[in-house]
Amino acid sequence: MPEKKELENGVSRREIFHIIGSVPAVAAVTAGSALAQEHEGHAHMAAAQAAAGSKGPYKRQTFDDQQWKTVRVLCDLIIPADERSGSATQAGVPEFLDDWIAFRTVEDGNENFQAEIFGGLMWLDRESRKLFQKDFADASADQQKQILDRIAYPKRAAKEDHTWAMFFSQFRSLTVSGFFYSKMGVADLPYLGNTAVAEWKGCDPKAWAIVEDRMRNGYKGILEAKPWNAA
Repeated sequence: MPEKKELENGVSRREIFHIIGSVPAVAAVTAGSALAQEHEGHAHMAAAQAAAGSKGPYKRQTFDDQQWKTVRVLCDLIIPADERSGSATQAGVPEFLDDWIAFRTVEDGNENFQAEIFGGLMWLDRESRKLFQKDFADASADQQKQILDRIAYPKRAAKEDHTWAMFFSQFRSLTVSGFFYSKMGVADLPYLGNTAVAEWKGCDPKAWAIVEDRMRNGYKGILEAKPWNAA
């Protein structure tokens, strides 16, 4: 298991992972992008470097071969490659997830989180074998979609699929966070922070109008926020 340690500039892995795990994926990008540039020792950056061949192959800490195969397929179903950027796997997200699970196991002092993820991966294989006589990673795209459609929307999931819908929501959130924390994901946005500009013209008026509206009236979407002047 990984040891809790301080990175070179004094920010711990605990603080970095707290950013990733405690805020929405897109909201984490601002902090994550800066950290991605500053913390080359972080596991996600190490994974990306390993993929590029600069520091050797990544050494898994939690996933076995079967789980690793499923994780890589599932990550790329959530964020496939497109004309803008590569897939989640190409961005090093499976390595990020592996390190995150190992970190949580140490930080929490138990294997509860690991069991939730492993249980969900096991369920995917079990359902795929029951329906299609093959592991989830080996099923066709249509067959994989048939299973994921059952758990992709928690409010629509059948009662017997509720636990697995919660698993998928968590896995999807971590996949998106990991992707947009990577250099590939930051470039995909594109994130313009930490970039010198000749002249600062302030926030775009259209964007600021949306911010002001949500400050006055609150917001209900993926997240829900009360009006700032509410008691």
